[in-house]
Amino acid sequence: MITTLLVANRGEIACRIFRTCRALGIATVAVYSDADAGALHVREADTAVRLPGAAPSDTYLRGDLVVAAALAAGADAVHPGYGFLSENAGFAAAVQDAGLVWVGPPVEAIELMASKTRAKKLMAAAGVPLLAPVDPAAARAEDLPLLLKAAAGGGGRGMRIVRELGDLPGELTAAAAEALSAFGDGEVFAEPYVERGRHVEVQVMADEHDGVWALGTRDCSLQRRHQKVIEEAPAPGLDDELRDRLRDAATAAARAVGYRGAGTVEFLVAADGRPYFLEMNTRLQVEHPVTEAVFGLDLVALQLRVAEGEPLPSTAPPQPTGHAVEARLYAEDPARDWQPQTGALHLLDVPDEPGLRLDTGYTSGDTIGVHYDPMLAKVIARAPTRTEAARLLARALERSRIHGPVTNRDLLVRSLRHPDFVAARLDTGFYDRHLAALTRGADEADQRLAATAAALAAAARNATSIAGGFIRFGAWRNLPSQPQLRRYRSEPDGREHEIAYRRTRDGVAVEVEGLRVVSAGRARVTLERDDVTRHFDILARDDRVYVDTATGSHTFTALPRFTDPAERTEPGSLLAPMPGTVVRLADGLAAGATVEAGQPLIWLEAMKMEHRILAPASGTLTALHAAVGLQVEVGALLAVVTDAQEEPTA
Repeated sequence: MITTLLVANRGEIACRIFRTCRALGIATVAVYSDADAGALHVREADTAVRLPGAAPSDTYLRGDLVVAAALAAGADAVHPGYGFLSENAGFAAAVQDAGLVWVGPPVEAIELMASKTRAKKLMAAAGVPLLAPVDPAAARAEDLPLLLKAAAGGGGRGMRIVRELGDLPGELTAAAAEALSAFGDGEVFAEPYVERGRHVEVQVMADEHDGVWALGTRDCSLQRRHQKVIEEAPAPGLDDELRDRLRDAATAAARAVGYRGAGTVEFLVAADGRPYFLEMNTRLQVEHPVTEAVFGLDLVALQLRVAEGEPLPSTAPPQPTGHAVEARLYAEDPARDWQPQTGALHLLDVPDEPGLRLDTGYTSGDTIGVHYDPMLAKVIARAPTRTEAARLLARALERSRIHGPVTNRDLLVRSLRHPDFVAARLDTGFYDRHLAALTRGADEADQRLAATAAALAAAARNATSIAGGFIRFGAWRNLPSQPQLRRYRSEPDGREHEIAYRRTRDGVAVEVEGLRVVSAGRARVTLERDDVTRHFDILARDDRVYVDTATGSHTFTALPRFTDPAERTEPGSLLAPMPGTVVRLADGLAAGATVEAGQPLIWLEAMKMEHRILAPASGTLTALHAAVGLQVEVGALLAVVTDAQEEPTA
């Protein structure tokens, strides 16, 4: 019987596992890096053990340190969560060699599925349908497009789509380099890229008594950079025959490797309805809550039960009911190449209502650092129908108050309301086609109204209170006062708004026709326009102002009346968009080199993602400050490109 469980992970998944442990009466142990010393998962655990350092390679990826931490804390079992060491057969073996219970599949099953190329051979022998591999060295034009994939690992690392034969050698090199960096294994293989394919997976749960459950389907087609963004269960629009084929194939895959515990068999479903095996994840998935919601199960509790040698509760799983949709809330800017964001999370407030679930590793006041994945939370909605679940989730996200770095919240809301999503026209190219529309700027009129509310709240904060609780906006004079001005820049789209208001005998007024100030307090402003009353909640943090409304939120930077000349940047400067590490430079890149507009010059790795820094114009690289291995802060000057049109002539 497990009495004390160490979770070899961090953040949201560690907190989620601890929640089940508390319900089962199991004591918990966290491990943490120096960067996570104050993290939520550390605060929620009964015991916590420090792993010195900040980089994953020095901490959460050090299996020897994690095993030592479990022994030092008196744990008798280890749960790997997902990511990090969760699919590392050597770590699983080390846990068991130390006399600890491994809450995961057998080492042999992990080894068999660790390499996608080996797994595909095994699945072919088991009769599971799959795409035939393509030898990159022998690829022809008719084989295109191709998908390059890392043989080890997942999460989209090492994946490239190749549409031109001439691009294949360079993309192979880049994919292999990224795979080696991410997984320590540079093996890459190629297979046909299926246009408009759907990513559909089957959750399996197996025990050591020959019991195997196939727990329905999930659709995870909405992805960015081959990483999932929105998931749902059951996968919509599949006929019974296809569901049966997927269930039977997943069960065959689990039995073929003698599986035990929770796992996921992933498929690509082509537009013609034919399914192809992609891989088997020998761990719990990020999106497991949607399956829990429709089956009424706790998959972590089942993992623990199976690890203790118990059978599954019955020979067949319970019947699913309703529909569930999950959205991953990231600190990232989708409009700017999905750049991860860092900084203080001043407020994270998601509605707590029936049908909603929040899984997170953050609370208000925490800091989003540079070392790990930028996912803030998962928000899950369950309802009797798909339409109701998607509507509930979109509205909950819209009403959430999230103050701090830029997030993908608006993208999620718009995705859930997009006609293609509503009609279940799903495939992995959704964001490639619709990103521009989904990341459009906020309506300018709504934005200006929110900026007006921000200006009035600032005026109220600078005013004085008098008897009776009213606010005096300054000494009243029997003469028209000069209007007061405040300037705001909307984030992240950069629009600037200048707001004029005037102090009156009754308080304050704005010089906008048809707009009336109903009330203006320090934290709430009510405005009326065309007989419609709207409320605005305002929170100011330094020069940032967050304005929440019933239909969305706005973030502004309060601007000084005059721009500081010292803030100007030399034209053509390439600045680091985030803190990170320079991992690659373009071949032959050096000061004096000729570059073309849009040419990738520098590759920056931050928060488990690679970002390309592109030449802003065609011209000459007049300065290069970046070098491979250099760690940079946001805003650091990496290089300078002089526009060819501005270069001096002889």
